[in-house]
Amino acid sequence: MSVAFSTDELYLSHEPPGGVPHPERPARLSAILGRLESTGLLARMQRLPERDASDEELLAVHDRGVLETVQAQHAAGGGWIDADTFVGASSPAAARRAVGAALAATWAVLDGSARSAFVAARPPGHHATRDRSMGFCLYNQVAVAAAAALARGLERIAVVDWDLHHGNGTQAIFDADPRVLYVSTHAYPYYPGTGTVGERGLGEAAGTKVNIPLPHGAGDRAFLAAYGQVAVPALEAFEPELVLVSCGWDSHARDPLGALAVSTGGYTAVARLILDAAERLCDGRLVAVLEGGYDEHALACCAQALCELLLGEEPTPDPEQGAGRPEVVHEIEAVIAAARASAGLD
Repeated sequence: MSVAFSTDELYLSHEPPGGVPHPERPARLSAILGRLESTGLLARMQRLPERDASDEELLAVHDRGVLETVQAQHAAGGGWIDADTFVGASSPAAARRAVGAALAATWAVLDGSARSAFVAARPPGHHATRDRSMGFCLYNQVAVAAAAALARGLERIAVVDWDLHHGNGTQAIFDADPRVLYVSTHAYPYYPGTGTVGERGLGEAAGTKVNIPLPHGAGDRAFLAAYGQVAVPALEAFEPELVLVSCGWDSHARDPLGALAVSTGGYTAVARLILDAAERLCDGRLVAVLEGGYDEHALACCAQALCELLLGEEPTPDPEQGAGRPEVVHEIEAVIAAARASAGLD
């Protein structure tokens, strides 16, 4: 069965007003697309048609004020929602299309026309909450896709977030929903300041929000331990019908914002773990949606490896690997024990 892929040139026009330098820049996506094109991977994936998210679809997870704020900034000629989050001339259109792409990829996987999918879109989305755009994110495409799949009748959806930063928006939107398992590894303490082990979900959803806050410089061994000992067992206990991945590659050792020193090989090993889990638990139904990542080399290499894995091919090694700090491996043991207990795995 094929692997679906979605992107659009519109995403390249999402830029801050006045040409202000910003890490969330078009070159991020260009690096990914260039690598997938040059390696022939694009030609081996099923290209999905573009579509925009409707107001109704966005309002399933966002208050109307979020949409109105984005449009107001656009009508004013562009501006800043906060110190990090901009609205440029093409931003509202790009953000709607990014959400539409996540929805189209999810439908392709659920309808059986594709086994899995990768959405290479920007801006990212996992920081956008029900009532606020923030952290480079205007709308939360993974949350919208999850809500739409639930409305379609799915009963258990897992979101795996391997971005450097905690996806506070996604967690908050589904904090009281036991149908959504949210699993996140992230640097802590770090922006946005959320994602402690004690954040387990509310009410009936307690235990379905699994946070694994990692110390700075954690590196590959700690990253893999977090997934092998916490994330994958949590998925196995939950038995999802669909896995959505908030696919941020800013934990990479090369990333200018990164603090976890994970190598391309480390990211690839974690992706293999999650893909294997999806294969066992939900017939491989998985949709990965681009989030952060601000080094072009790391983005290109990690995207190549992910797509090779999705296609059932052996990933191409990246010679530029990160090491992390060996002493951090010992620090991670307490975090893993606490995360396992919080998720009810012990």
